[in-house]
Amino acid sequence: MVVSYTIQQEQDASATTAPLIEELVQTVVDVSEGLEEDAFYEMLFHQPVNEPTSTLSQSDEADTFRNKIEQLTQESPITAIRFYLDLPDDETALFTDANTNGIFAPMSEAKGTYWYGILQGNHASELYCPSFYLGVQEKAAYGDLSYVRVTTIYYEGNAYTAYIVVYYASDQILEILSDNLTLDGSVSYIVNERNSTVATTDTALSGTYWVSYETIRESLLSSNNFIEHTLVDETVYVAFYSISSPGWFMVTVLPSDPLIDLSNRMMARFVLTYIAALFAALLLANWLSRSITRRLATVGNQMSAVQEAPPQPMESPSAHDEISELIDSYNYMAHQINDLLDERAKSAEDLRIAEFNSLQAQINPHFLYNTMDMINWLAQQGRTSEVSRAVQDLSRFYKLTLSRKQSISTVASEIEHITIYVRLQNMRYHDSIALIADIPDDLLDCQIPKLTLQPVIENAIQHGILEKTSKTGTIVVTGWMENSDIVLLISDDGVGMTQEKLKHILYGTGQSASGGSNIAIYNTHRRLQILYGETYGLSYTSQPGEGTEVQIRIPAQK
Repeated sequence: MVVSYTIQQEQDASATTAPLIEELVQTVVDVSEGLEEDAFYEMLFHQPVNEPTSTLSQSDEADTFRNKIEQLTQESPITAIRFYLDLPDDETALFTDANTNGIFAPMSEAKGTYWYGILQGNHASELYCPSFYLGVQEKAAYGDLSYVRVTTIYYEGNAYTAYIVVYYASDQILEILSDNLTLDGSVSYIVNERNSTVATTDTALSGTYWVSYETIRESLLSSNNFIEHTLVDETVYVAFYSISSPGWFMVTVLPSDPLIDLSNRMMARFVLTYIAALFAALLLANWLSRSITRRLATVGNQMSAVQEAPPQPMESPSAHDEISELIDSYNYMAHQINDLLDERAKSAEDLRIAEFNSLQAQINPHFLYNTMDMINWLAQQGRTSEVSRAVQDLSRFYKLTLSRKQSISTVASEIEHITIYVRLQNMRYHDSIALIADIPDDLLDCQIPKLTLQPVIENAIQHGILEKTSKTGTIVVTGWMENSDIVLLISDDGVGMTQEKLKHILYGTGQSASGGSNIAIYNTHRRLQILYGETYGLSYTSQPGEGTEVQIRIPAQK
């Protein structure tokens, strides 16, 4: 059964392959014969030529002829077309002029080929050439198969032989032959009337299973079906198909050994399928016998998973039995526990937000007292314009500070906030503090919690610059993007601090040289960590006598 089925498949494939090859060869023949309809072809071969070939090669008809050939080689299986002419030695215009060079060639270029010798010997009018009929240069430059027609050119009263050669590639035939084969170890090849191989899918196998042209015609041409035959002491199945146009035969050989191997593999697959079906039946029986215990084990595993994660409800059972009631009870318990966990998480989030707002609300009132004293002193001095500016700055300062609409501001608003703060401090300390803010424009609209920069600036002034002997100094605020974070750097040239003090400043412990606490810095650092996480907040670096740098890191948000 397997052998018959495989042979039938190959027979069907071969029956469609032979017409495809014949169609390809006929296309080559049609191209060759179609050239006769061209005006330039008629000028050369259908009427006597009584003028120099240079006149013909430079004509408009020659240019049109060249374009036609170039189009044929681009739009058809044809790879090249050449005309080999046996003209007098002094007539070389057709071989050298731009319109005809590369299309026409002297007969001397063809004389070294096998096909030339064949045509000279039997005086045939056409020849279908396999690869070995062609010269090495021909195959390299034009193609490894060709169709040759013999014609005559009458030049100045004398008849000269001419060969019209249409070249094409064997790859196209090999592709058709390869599609014909479905069995490993089989071979398909084409034999011409001179008992030569035109094309083969496997050179070694075609040599092993070779059937001569004469044998095909005498013995096996009567049937296009696969028949059993003995070649090199091996039983094979052979089919022959006629390719009538060139007089070729297509031979397809199926060795018996691969067919037997295919049968064995199919039997093995049948046995494996039977074993698999038997194994599946055993599994199904086992599943049916353990259906109840498996459902109980599923409930137990689901309950055990509670040790690592919140309980997950199970799919509602479709059956109605004791196990279904157990699953329903477990699902009710899981929903209740998850609701309690959600409430606890919400309470923790509310507590976090309340702690954040509480820390933000802790504003040092001493700045307000000191500023009001300064305004009172300015008023007593009669410096009304400075009083007005100080009141306006103080009003704007607390408007930015105490607004309850939202606890998040922008970098631009925070820069304005610290600018007003430093300006008010300069009115008190006689312009002894310089503030330089150099923030990239693309950071100004980014979000930042309120009162993030002011406590750091206040600390830099009170415990850095004002503790210097000169009571003067500069604060520089810069910023940049680092991956997906915003980094703001605040530098001052104050008295700095020791490494021992640095250990306490972010924890609200220790005191400055002037006796102040670090609670404002701690609150700022803690607020950022509550809002964004432990990887964000403030970091300090300082050198005694040189100054301090504070780096503020927050995620970039707009």
